[in-house]
Amino acid sequence: MDKLEMLLVDDEKDFVDGLARIIEKNFPCQCIKSYSGEQALDIINRDEIKILLTDLRMPGLNGIELIKKAQKINPDITSIILTAYGSIESAVEAVKIGAYDFLTKPVSLEQLRLVLSKVLERVKILEENKRLKQKLIASCFAKELVGETLIMQRLKEKIIAVANTDFTVLIRGESGTGKELVAKKIHQLSRRKHKPLVSVNCPAIPETLLESELFGHKKGAFTGANNSRDGLFKKADGGTILLDEIGDISLEVQAKLLRVLQEKEIRPVGSNTSIKCDVRILATTNQDLETKIAKGLFREDLFYRLNVLEIKVPSLRERREDIPLLVSYFVGITCKELGLLEKEISPEVLAYLSSKEWPGNVRELQNFVRRLVVFSPGNKIELKSVNLVELDDNIYSQENIIPYKTYKKQILDNFTRSYFKKVLQITGGNISEAARISGIERVSLQKIMKRLGIKS
Repeated sequence: MDKLEMLLVDDEKDFVDGLARIIEKNFPCQCIKSYSGEQALDIINRDEIKILLTDLRMPGLNGIELIKKAQKINPDITSIILTAYGSIESAVEAVKIGAYDFLTKPVSLEQLRLVLSKVLERVKILEENKRLKQKLIASCFAKELVGETLIMQRLKEKIIAVANTDFTVLIRGESGTGKELVAKKIHQLSRRKHKPLVSVNCPAIPETLLESELFGHKKGAFTGANNSRDGLFKKADGGTILLDEIGDISLEVQAKLLRVLQEKEIRPVGSNTSIKCDVRILATTNQDLETKIAKGLFREDLFYRLNVLEIKVPSLRERREDIPLLVSYFVGITCKELGLLEKEISPEVLAYLSSKEWPGNVRELQNFVRRLVVFSPGNKIELKSVNLVELDDNIYSQENIIPYKTYKKQILDNFTRSYFKKVLQITGGNISEAARISGIERVSLQKIMKRLGIKS
C-alpha cells in the first residue's frame, strides 16, 4: 500500500526523532513529527492524518485530550497511546475514549511491529469502506441532492442509513432547502419503494377537511359526504406518507395522528371501527417545534413519536462551496428545458452568486438561475445578465428609471463589497494576503476598501 502519514507526538524531541526513523525504515509510513499536543492539533486540522501516535503525559494538551479533539475533527483517525508507566489504568482510559491500542516505553521493535501491523490493516479496511460508501452514494444520488461539501456527504450517508429502517423520520430545515426531495429519496431507497409515496401538503388543505383527507370518511359523516371515501393513509397502505410542514396541523388532528402512530390503525370520519394500516410516516417542518410545544401549539408526545429519527437539511449558507456546482447544474437543466445549447458561466457570476445571501435557499437560487438563462441571449452568462435579473419592476417605470451606468455601478459595487468581505473573512483581516489571493495590488485593495467602507 502507499505510504500513510503518521503523526508522532511527544514532548521529548530525541524520542520522537528516533521512533520516526525506526517506523519509516520498517513500515510503509511517512512520519510527521510534533513536540506538543497543541502543535499536533494544528496539524490534524490542516492535514488528513490517518494514524496518530501520541504520548499520554505531556505539558499543556495531554494525550487523552488530544485524542478526543482529533476524533471530533476526523472520526476515522486511528489513535495509539504511548505511556512510560504501562499501567493498566492508563491503557483502559485511553481505549475508553477511543484509542485503538497502546504502547509502553521503551518501545521494542517487536511490540511496534505487532501494534502497527494491526493498525495498518484497520486503516486499509476503513479506506476500503470509505471507497465503497462513496461509490454507493454516487450511485444513489447521481442527479439528486447536488453537492460535494462534507455536510452534504453526511446528509447523503444519513439518508441511506435511514432508508434501511422503517422508523418514522422528522426532516427539518429552512424553506427551500430540499426537505421534500430528501423524503422522496428515503422512500426510493427503502423496501417500500415499489409501493406508493403519498405527499400531503398540510397547510394547503383547510383544517376542516384535513382529517377527512388523511383518514377518509363514511357516507353521511358530514354535509356533502354523499359517498364513502378512502383517505390518503389508506392510499399509502404498504408504502410511505409524507406529511409536509407538519407544524401547521391543528391540535385536534395532532391527537388523531398520534393514535395512528401508536396503534398503527386509522378511523375514518363517521366510523365506529378502526382499520389497520401499514404506512411509514415521514414528516417535514421548517418550524421550531420545541418552541411551539412550549406555547402549547404542538403536542410533545406527538413530537417524540415523529422524531424517532431526525434529519437536518442544511441551508445554502452552510454549504456555500456547493453554489458553483448548483449553478452549473441548474443552468444545464434549464437550457435543456428550453431547448438551448448549454451556456457557459463567467467566473465573475459564480463568484457573485457564491457571495450573495439566499434566504430562500436552493429554491431561490434555482429560480434566479432560470431567469439568468432567459436574460442571457448569447452562449455565455455574464455579470450584465445578473444586472437585468436583479432590476426591480419599478426601475422600468418612467418616473423612477435609473440610468444604466448608475445601476451598473451599484451592481458592481455590491459584488465587489461582497467579494472582498468574504476574502478578508477567509484571511482573518490580513489585507496583504487578501490582495495576494485576489490577484490585485495591496494599494488597490486599500483604495477599494476605503471607497466602499469595508473594514478589515
